[in-house]
Amino acid sequence: MRPSVRAVVVAALAFALAGASGQREQTAAAQTQTRPNVVVIMTDDQTVESLRVMTNVKRLLRDRGTTFASSFVTFALCCPSRATFLTGQYNHNNGVMGNAPPAGGYAKLNHANTLPVWLQDAGYYTAHVGKYLNGYGRRDPREIPPGYDEWHGSVDPSTYRYFGYTLNENGTLRTYERAYQTDLYARKAVGIINRRAPQAQPFFLWVAFLAPHSGGPREPGDPVGQATPVPAPRHRNDFAHVRLPRPPGFNERDVSDKPVGIRRRPRLTATRIRKIRENYQQRLESLLAVDEAVARIVAALRARGELGRTLIVFTSDNGFFHGEHRVPSGKLLLYEPSIRVPLILRGPGIPANRRRTQLVANIDLAPTIVDVAGATARRVMDGRSLLPLARNPALRPGRDLLIERTPGRGDFRAVRTPRYLFAQYANGERELYDLARDRWELQSRHRSPAYRAVRRDLAERLAHLRLCSGAECRTRP
Repeated sequence: MRPSVRAVVVAALAFALAGASGQREQTAAAQTQTRPNVVVIMTDDQTVESLRVMTNVKRLLRDRGTTFASSFVTFALCCPSRATFLTGQYNHNNGVMGNAPPAGGYAKLNHANTLPVWLQDAGYYTAHVGKYLNGYGRRDPREIPPGYDEWHGSVDPSTYRYFGYTLNENGTLRTYERAYQTDLYARKAVGIINRRAPQAQPFFLWVAFLAPHSGGPREPGDPVGQATPVPAPRHRNDFAHVRLPRPPGFNERDVSDKPVGIRRRPRLTATRIRKIRENYQQRLESLLAVDEAVARIVAALRARGELGRTLIVFTSDNGFFHGEHRVPSGKLLLYEPSIRVPLILRGPGIPANRRRTQLVANIDLAPTIVDVAGATARRVMDGRSLLPLARNPALRPGRDLLIERTPGRGDFRAVRTPRYLFAQYANGERELYDLARDRWELQSRHRSPAYRAVRRDLAERLAHLRLCSGAECRTRP
């Protein structure tokens, strides 16, 4: 054999042997991984109703996992909700009470003691893609919060641009002018999965999409005075003929039972309703790219042999109004469209195609992930792991939920039970809804003599929760 030919053959054999060795190493790594990966997929301002257009989420997550149909956020605003996800605590305990200083924002949270830090300490590879906490990057756009091995965080204020946004990528700033934001986040997430799997070291990946939150750039035909998201060009006008849902609370006629902040709102005009409908349609369209991203993430996990040992959590940071109770848009209030959010879990030990009705909240997400990962939390968490509830539909948490909004105008604290919602406002106003008889929250019963005993009991429960911590938050008085 001529030397040149021999060299080629030897090189080819060496390459083949190396490839076989690499495959064996990957298989061994996969076999020695004893703890599941964790992938959290979070949308921004998504309602439960909008899940109906997300066929991949329904097919790949809902039908293969467990849906928590009574899932809530305890403070219906982006930054406080995400701070709760990172700590497992009510906001009166983690200190983040708003989107901006001095009450809240990125700088308000102690980032050295959060979920990714605990997971990293437990041996996980940790990565983040997308939106973080409001105000991130304004102080130092190259800052990387503690606890992350890999960081692709959107820098404010560019976070709210679907085109022309800037990411801090492991300390390097890069602006993407033409890449549609949701699609880029999906590519980043898939890239992380492909690099990290299969390995003996499990990974934690938080993918935080902006959609369906409003954001720029403004497009021709967008309604004046109504902020909208930017759907991917391929999905533009896919829902142009979809009707705006009008549940019984839509443009509520009689709000005399409501607090002053609602009583002062005029009824929605036909022009305003057309704008709400356009926003609703574009929000649905923006979610189609997220739905495609979910399919790509699941496909990457399957291709790398990791799907069966990965816990996938799909949720949103809060809900959104589309005209209910005369509220044209936004969140922050205590009504169902604002505080109820999607929550689906798929993964090892999670029953497939099941629906659970237990009362759960975003305070439970960090405890669930800590439980799955075998990590140790360095905060006293207020929530509880969802794994027992997913496995046993008869198991009830035996607790109520605190809903907060403070400080600011319209401050309140409320208690949400399986049947009732009771709120006390800073100005002395009250609300009480019997959700078993009034699921749309049309008539507050806070003045009704028939509910005097209920009101007294709920006031005691609320007093118990107002400043609760840890186990106190998981019990009733």
